[in-house]
Amino acid sequence: MSGITDLDRLVSEMRPALKDGLFVFCSLPFAEAERLRHLDALGTFREEEGMTLILPAAVAAAEGIGCSAPMRLITLSVHSSLEAVGLTAAIATALSREGISANVVAAFHHDHVFVPAADGERALQVLSALAGNGAKR
Repeated sequence: MSGITDLDRLVSEMRPALKDGLFVFCSLPFAEAERLRHLDALGTFREEEGMTLILPAAVAAAEGIGCSAPMRLITLSVHSSLEAVGLTAAIATALSREGISANVVAAFHHDHVFVPAADGERALQVLSALAGNGAKR
């Protein structure tokens, strides 16, 4: 169960799905992040500057945590290999042509694209069109 590596196949089968809700990226000192483990973050990443948490925007607001602007989450419903080459570039290129920023998080089974909240629906359309056209077209 290692996932797909062929770029054309990944793009044509990616089936982007816009998830409900708003999400934010927050950076906290390690001790504070440890204190907030109960928040059950969607994602975490340890950086030299502190712990990055990806949280529902409402959770961050309720806890009074300063974070990024609200983002929407698009999951690419294809099992991409962690060794696949070019998927992130294809996604970023398609979205950048439309002036949409993308923060891609690769997990074991799928890639997840966070885009500014106001661009969620438009980003979904762009990625759906990309999937319909294939990586090279």
